Amino acid sequence: MKLAILSRNGNCYSTRRLRDAAIKRGHKARVLNTLKFAIDVDIGSPALFYNSKPLSHYDAVLPRIGASVTYFGTAVVRQFEQMDVFSTNSSGGIANSRDKLRCLQILSRHNIGIPQTTFVRDRKDVLPAIERVGGAPVIIKLLEGTQGVGVILAESVKVAEAIIETLQSTRQNVLVQKFVSESRGRDIRAFVIGDQVVASMRRVAQGNEFRSNVHRGGLTEPMILDDSYCVAAVRAAQIMGLRIAGVDMLEGQDGPQIIEVNSSPGLEGIEACTRLDIAGAIVDYIAAQVDFPEIDIRQRLTVSRGYGVAEIYVPDGSEFIGKTIDESGLAEWDINVLTLYRGTTVVPNPRLKRVLEPGDRLLCFGKLEFMRGLIPEKTQHRRHPSIRPLSKKEAQASIAPDVPKAQGEEKPVVPPPHHVDGKTKRVPSSDL
Repeated sequence: MKLAILSRNGNCYSTRRLRDAAIKRGHKARVLNTLKFAIDVDIGSPALFYNSKPLSHYDAVLPRIGASVTYFGTAVVRQFEQMDVFSTNSSGGIANSRDKLRCLQILSRHNIGIPQTTFVRDRKDVLPAIERVGGAPVIIKLLEGTQGVGVILAESVKVAEAIIETLQSTRQNVLVQKFVSESRGRDIRAFVIGDQVVASMRRVAQGNEFRSNVHRGGLTEPMILDDSYCVAAVRAAQIMGLRIAGVDMLEGQDGPQIIEVNSSPGLEGIEACTRLDIAGAIVDYIAAQVDFPEIDIRQRLTVSRGYGVAEIYVPDGSEFIGKTIDESGLAEWDINVLTLYRGTTVVPNPRLKRVLEPGDRLLCFGKLEFMRGLIPEKTQHRRHPSIRPLSKKEAQASIAPDVPKAQGEEKPVVPPPHHVDGKTKRVPSSDL
């Protein structure tokens, strides 16, 4: 296997460990500076250049994209994906995890624990937002930040209000998050590779510091997670589209609370704490999965006209309840069930004899025309708003708005309509 490690610093601990682990296992590994790439986009032949020379073939790429180069870094990873090169983390997953709000928005759709969070811009919304998350104390976070930077504990409403106002005055976007008091000064880092947690540690803040990050002086201790925490960590990584991730969780009264999913987790702290060869496990995983590069399912499945991907919900009282997928008649309507979601259970490629239950969600591919008929009527109305014709007065106003004319200004020339295939079409003035 020939492995490309995307990193701007080939001498940092994580990058060195990954490269050495790959070489030790007989693979070829090279560290490539993310900013040295050039991306060529052409019909049917996406290409990458490195140091102004065509990039040679690689079997896999392992992105270590820093926060400061997220946009360009994800563009490079996306190009590898278009070239059908296996990537440990998808470009979309890296971008989604880097934005704390976007990450929580995605996780909130799934039955997975997260601290109650709100995002506000208007000053008058700050106090109601703090009340909605349970009142002070609250955690205030910048949308993008690493190693505990941009995470502030506000002990009172007045302090929180002042901090938010100050940060917003510098054009910073901030989140207001519920303070999980029972986990004060402690969190859990679970290291996920593929579909399992390979290592975990508890981080404990020292002194008056509430942030438990190792870079903030936090102490670490190895731990064995119970099943609920392992399941939450793996599901969070998979939902975000990450095969390798560091999932940070709080120990809440109601179970694990996901606070962050890191797409470029450091190895130094967790390897030193657990004494496990995590770099080697990553390389072994890549070697086993290298033949299955990331595929944009929606991009690939919707290229046929009239076909697409949709989620069909089975509500109480549905005629599908008690029937098998085969008996539902979906196949006769040219609809294929790709995945069945039942509570927190995900059933890929479900058997045709599986009986449907209330609350099931079916991820389907097929004729959009037929699937549209299976969507509840209220949803259909929202998705297909009625369009009324403009009145003559409204139509004239849309073409030539009634704006006070400056002295000496001429009225705009409205080109006459012409007919194409029996339909009236107006020619843009730029084309005349």
